[in-house]
Amino acid sequence: MKVIVDLCVVPVGVGISVSKYVAECQRILQMAGLKTHLHAYGTNIEGEWDTVFAAVKKCHESVHQMGAPRISTTIKLGTRSDRDQTMEDKVSSVEKQLK
Repeated sequence: MKVIVDLCVVPVGVGISVSKYVAECQRILQMAGLKTHLHAYGTNIEGEWDTVFAAVKKCHESVHQMGAPRISTTIKLGTRSDRDQTMEDKVSSVEKQLK
């Protein structure tokens, strides 16, 4: 099953800057072959359910290995059974309504 996910992984107890942890998760998502879009407060991910959630697990494992004692993660997700839909489709649909 395909899924579109909005993921925000926040390491806790590592100081103010978390960019190196975010970069590590981005590498993991890319190595998994997932389509991603980084934004200011997270990453949109598109792919097969099992692949996406295996990569999310690997992000947690890696961030802990990097020294983060705690991680707070927010996940929003959506699936469709009536048709395939991409991240671009969703954005394009709204942009058409704005014209």
